[in-house]
Amino acid sequence: QALQLGTVLVGSPTQDGTISILTTSAEADEPHRVQFPAPCQGSPLSPGQPRWANYVKGVIQHYRGGPVPGFSAVIASDIPLGGGLSSSAALEVATYTFLQQLCPDDGDLVAKALACQKAEHTFAGMPCGIMDQFISVMGKEGHALLIDCRSLETVLIPLTDASLAVLITNSNVRHTLTGSEYPTRRRQCEEAAAALGKASLRDATMAELEAARSRLGEEVYRRARHVISEIARTAQAAQALQDRDYKTFGRLMVESHNSLR
Repeated sequence: QALQLGTVLVGSPTQDGTISILTTSAEADEPHRVQFPAPCQGSPLSPGQPRWANYVKGVIQHYRGGPVPGFSAVIASDIPLGGGLSSSAALEVATYTFLQQLCPDDGDLVAKALACQKAEHTFAGMPCGIMDQFISVMGKEGHALLIDCRSLETVLIPLTDASLAVLITNSNVRHTLTGSEYPTRRRQCEEAAAALGKASLRDATMAELEAARSRLGEEVYRRARHVISEIARTAQAAQALQDRDYKTFGRLMVESHNSLR
């Protein structure tokens, strides 16, 4: 089944063109209530303090329907912040889903996920990939989701074996992606792709990487090696789940973890 954790945003439109939002999360930075005018032509929203509100503002600014009216809303979430469960994507997607009720868009799921990703890039300053937003928008209970980050195609992989238990544990170690290694590692992968003459490491082979090793710094080489091998592991893992070969899937997960070191 799916994790019994989530983020909800509940509210109603107002007539004064003001957006007022309260978060009930004790972990969020202060203040827990924000108020600002609904965006309009020539008067866009911009990021600021508190940081939690930037995710909401970014989605409002990049919402594909509209115009967004004033509204009053409360956010409640039991997803731990910085715990690796995509709490920021959950907040973005919850906000977008709420806006769809206020002023519907065309219902395009891929575009919805991309708008949420754009909000994180431009308002939270985090150059994230698309995985978190895609699983939040398109995930289905009892399934894993295989994502092609280039074509943006997705495939639901059934995880319905009653004899299988997947444990998700909270280490209580928190991360903040914007201050983390992620932007640095992304830059290193782009550097490696450029050195290999590729638009993306998706197009590179391990043999090509080894041939270019002397031209890459050791750290950049290791980053590229992880990405190229991880792409192969992901395809193998999807096949292993379809075959109900959980031993192979588990081995691939361990290899993935070790490859990150």
